[in-house]
Amino acid sequence: MRRIMQTVAAAAAVVLLATACGSSGNDASPTATDEKPVRGNEQLVIWTDEVRLPAIKAVAAEFGKANGITVGVQAIVNVRADFITANQAGNGPDIVVGAHDWLGQLVANGSVDPVQLSQDTVAMYSEKSIQAVTYNGQLYGVPYSIETIALFCNKEAVGDTKFATLDDAIAAGQAAKDANKVESVLNVPVGTDGDPYHMQPLYTSAGGYLFGTTADGSYNPDDLGVGTDAGIAAGKKIGELGKAGVLSTSISADNSVALFAGKKAGCLISGPWALADVRKGLGADGYTLEPIPGFAGMDPAQPFAGVNSFFIASNGKNKNFAQAFVTGTTAGGLNTTEAMTTLFEAENRPPAMTAVRDAVAADNPDMDTFAQAADAAAPMPAIPAMDQVWTPLGVAYANIVGGKDAATEMKKAAATITAAIAKS
Repeated sequence: MRRIMQTVAAAAAVVLLATACGSSGNDASPTATDEKPVRGNEQLVIWTDEVRLPAIKAVAAEFGKANGITVGVQAIVNVRADFITANQAGNGPDIVVGAHDWLGQLVANGSVDPVQLSQDTVAMYSEKSIQAVTYNGQLYGVPYSIETIALFCNKEAVGDTKFATLDDAIAAGQAAKDANKVESVLNVPVGTDGDPYHMQPLYTSAGGYLFGTTADGSYNPDDLGVGTDAGIAAGKKIGELGKAGVLSTSISADNSVALFAGKKAGCLISGPWALADVRKGLGADGYTLEPIPGFAGMDPAQPFAGVNSFFIASNGKNKNFAQAFVTGTTAGGLNTTEAMTTLFEAENRPPAMTAVRDAVAADNPDMDTFAQAADAAAPMPAIPAMDQVWTPLGVAYANIVGGKDAATEMKKAAATITAAIAKS
């Protein structure tokens, strides 16, 4: 989910990396350019980002071989925006791979088609991942990974234990800090601009909510919880943690993991992307990992779940191939344990397909822990209104942690968000 906070930085580094894979193995690929991307000439074209490129190439190549067609996979920097534009112009891909929370905008722009899967195929995936790719009652994507954040703790500093409440973890971290074993209690990215993604489990445990839900469980953009009594109360809890020194604007997405991996923090809230650094710094057995517990006597902590998915472009040139790949349940198709295992092995993200998740858990308990955490998480709102939340709420969190009045900051953020939603 780091991509949310990195969007601006990514936009400043516009590069197109395009590569092709398929049965022929020597199809010409579009060359790198700073111009708006256009689809390649392969029979099936898929757009994704540079991070996902190796994983998508690997599974797409198998489909190409199984069906005797050429498959081109292009890495695009501004995937969502460029896809919408190219699809409208009729020169976009057949499939786009991205986050489920794009769906509100994609559906509003008519950019993607619903996906038809049998009940048996749907049952192959975790309930949370299917919920995430369902919008307005229709299934729009095939999920392949689901990720969220969890609680890491340094065994050497706080002991080899799992914590029943977040208060217990904070107390253990504080004791380690008081004993000069670590420099910080609990690393939660805040920074000078705030970080609503990492703050969400604390906010929800303290009773806050971002958007209410309708009778069918969909997010309701007309029910913003930020400036409500519940949102303000949660903001005050966050302010108490700032005043106590548990949260700090000096801890950001840039240094939170590095400081923990460097044995300078008792605990850390982060995602599976932190595993490599944590294992390198603390050793494979030097940390505990568990779903984030809630505050004592308060609500459960509910972080966001992010689901990576395959979507079918509404104006793709070869929609039959796209449908065959995305809905396929035989060799080369996406809905097979072979395809989903290939994606996991190439990308190392917690699998959305339960059979692959169970197989991975035997040798990788950390991935199983993240999968358990995702089961208890809430899919990030895919409604377009969510785009207006990140910056104002982040600023409010940073100001509150820095000592400003929680009620004032949460009401100010709510007013800004509400006005932005009305204009969008």
